[in-house]
Amino acid sequence: MNIIRFIKNWTLPIAMALGVILYFVYVNIPFLEPTKPYVEHAVAVVQPMLIFMMLFLTFCKLDISELKPCKWHIVLLLIQSLSFVLLAGVLYVFPELHSRILLEGAMLCLICPTATAAAVVTGKLGGSAAHLTSYTILINLVTAFLVPLVVPVIHPQDGVGFIASFLMILGKVFPLLLCPFILAVLLRYLSPKLHAFIGKYHGLSFYLWAVALTLAIAVTVKSIVHSDVSIWYQIGLAIVSCVACFLQFYIGKKVGRRYDDTISAGQALGQKNTVLAIWMGYTFFTPVTAVAAGFYSVWHNVFNSYQLYLKRKEEEMSNI
Repeated sequence: MNIIRFIKNWTLPIAMALGVILYFVYVNIPFLEPTKPYVEHAVAVVQPMLIFMMLFLTFCKLDISELKPCKWHIVLLLIQSLSFVLLAGVLYVFPELHSRILLEGAMLCLICPTATAAAVVTGKLGGSAAHLTSYTILINLVTAFLVPLVVPVIHPQDGVGFIASFLMILGKVFPLLLCPFILAVLLRYLSPKLHAFIGKYHGLSFYLWAVALTLAIAVTVKSIVHSDVSIWYQIGLAIVSCVACFLQFYIGKKVGRRYDDTISAGQALGQKNTVLAIWMGYTFFTPVTAVAAGFYSVWHNVFNSYQLYLKRKEEEMSNI
């Protein structure tokens, strides 16, 4: 029982450590070399399936009427948008800036939309998963609009127009975000009893996320290990992403406190869809910037682990 309790209490750190260990063990077993293409394909299929099931369970628990804009949504959307545009302006005015890569890494960390899994952690911490989900939809739309509008100014690309880029980003995110939501809504009306039954097990979404996190950390480690970026730039991008991560959690919580929604706003601004960020780095920015997104994946999960630890200690104290 003590082992089970330990695993439950430290699910996220265990998942992160397991992701790192599994990657290095796997790549250092010579006879598994031929399986790498198949494993990469399997991860590419399994990860979206896990996220789909996780979101479906979460949405089955949500009250659809609560999915509406909040005042803090507007504030956070402005913070993400203006900070992204401001840094882009600096790079436009000073195109030969020595620390250009670091600024691009910061831009990627700031504009990256909220993680689809953030609703799970928000619910676990006692926040509003509905408010978080609403913001996730809004920031994905803003990101899909701003990135293809702003990035070509500092990184011109032949043959990639605004509409094509806009649809690429939407196509990358929205099927995974909207399909489980639509399925949960349909099930609510077509089979209320089955919907209620599934809703009872929404807690499983946290453990599905832990499995998805293990895979995500393994993929992150791979991207960092195989990066051609010098060690000094990697350290610089690690520091930039760390500062961006904790600053966004701090600002999000500070804004949320004004509207009595501290947890939801903090997760909305701080917990990012780093898989999408890595893809955007390779597709729209200098590929080097994807390293910043990889490090961000580590930082926001470290912070989430700390928050869950504090929440657990708080619950233990209240039960004494």
